[in-house]
Amino acid sequence: MARIALLFYLVALFLVAALGLAFAVYNAQTVHLDYVLGAVDLPLSVALLGALTAGVALGILACLGRILHLRHEIARLHRRHQLAEQEISNLRTLPIRD
Repeated sequence: MARIALLFYLVALFLVAALGLAFAVYNAQTVHLDYVLGAVDLPLSVALLGALTAGVALGILACLGRILHLRHEIARLHRRHQLAEQEISNLRTLPIRD
């Protein structure tokens, strides 16, 4: 089963690399990119890859606050669960008085 998963991973990696190479070849024309500190001439595929990377990074940063809040809430709930389990365990060991 692990070999099939590895084979699937390698085929998927090869396909992504082939699509990326084809994209770079078909978009090889140069574009002039002006930014705050200067300007540069880049192939279109490199400029688009940079924009995609910047967008992903900004998206992750935008979600980071919510992710950290949820992790904190999970830790708090886990502590409450452990306390409740401990209390249940203590109640089960108490002798029953009639």
